[in-house]
Amino acid sequence: MAKKKIVSAEHTDPSHLNVRILHPFRIALISTLGVGLGILLIAAVSSLATILTYIGAALFLSLGLDPAVNWLEKKRFPRWAAILTVVVVVLAAVAGLLLSVIPLIAEQVSTFIAAIPSLIDQIKNSNWIAQLDAAFGGFIDFNALLKQISKFFSDPANISKFAGGALQIGIGIANGFFGTIIVVILTLYFTASLKTVKQSVYKMVAASKRSRFIELSEQIAVGVGRYVAGQITLALVNGVLTFIFLTIIGGKAAIVFAFIAFLLSLIPLIGTLSASVIIVLSQLVLASPLTALVAAIYYLVYMQLEAYVLSPKIMNKAVSVPGSIVVIAALAGGALLGILGALIAIPVAASVILIIKEVFMPAQEQK
Repeated sequence: MAKKKIVSAEHTDPSHLNVRILHPFRIALISTLGVGLGILLIAAVSSLATILTYIGAALFLSLGLDPAVNWLEKKRFPRWAAILTVVVVVLAAVAGLLLSVIPLIAEQVSTFIAAIPSLIDQIKNSNWIAQLDAAFGGFIDFNALLKQISKFFSDPANISKFAGGALQIGIGIANGFFGTIIVVILTLYFTASLKTVKQSVYKMVAASKRSRFIELSEQIAVGVGRYVAGQITLALVNGVLTFIFLTIIGGKAAIVFAFIAFLLSLIPLIGTLSASVIIVLSQLVLASPLTALVAAIYYLVYMQLEAYVLSPKIMNKAVSVPGSIVVIAALAGGALLGILGALIAIPVAASVILIIKEVFMPAQEQK
């Protein structure tokens, strides 16, 4: 009985009650600190979004260059010689594109701005403007609208208002140029050290699970590398054919639009279509309606050729993802990370599908 009374006294001790009461406050304090740390991490990631984008782009490009390095190694190239060869080719390609495209873009933009008033006069005197005015003249006075636009661009005071916008465009081009240089440098570093990085990551996995982890990682890396290389190849094909086609039909700014076709074709699903629309509309304004019509017919044929001939041939050894997953992944990636997200969404989706098939599903079948 005495022991029971002692225990009861301990439980009614005020100091003991204070200790028990303090526990919720300690939990709340730790939880608050955890939430604050999470917010700080999210803010840090948001601040480093551009740098992380550069790193992600360089990593995927290095995975795309790794098959070329491995191919050269199979041709009895030493590892350093294979990497050096790939590096020289990549640097030469980037330098050639920049040196050939940037001056032409600047020249074409200045020429286009200077030709805006005459282009408006040509549009105003064309037959289809008269047809539009006859069809919708009761709602919109197209001739008056074109006169206002022509008057606006003919006034030097209004043209000077574009100086601020031109400055921002120039800053954006400079940032894009330096971003490209950073991505190229990181890509070269990642390509040179990719094997070492893989070995370091493999050593962090428990020895009992290491072989399986290495097998899955190599499958993912090879699939992603083939996808990136295949997408770059498709973009190069579109860019080269665009240059040849526009040169043959006498289109305007063939090199500029070939570069645009190459860049946009790197985006899966909508890249080729977007480039085609931009090029056709640009030829309508810069060249003639006949040139734009021929370009539209060409791109309709080319998109069918790419979808049913080129893409299956080039991508047959790359990642395999169902069509619905491709659309969902590309949309989600583009919404989260923009163009980079759309680029990496499909290989990431393929990697997730591979992990589900090789790890999750077999584990579910075990009793």
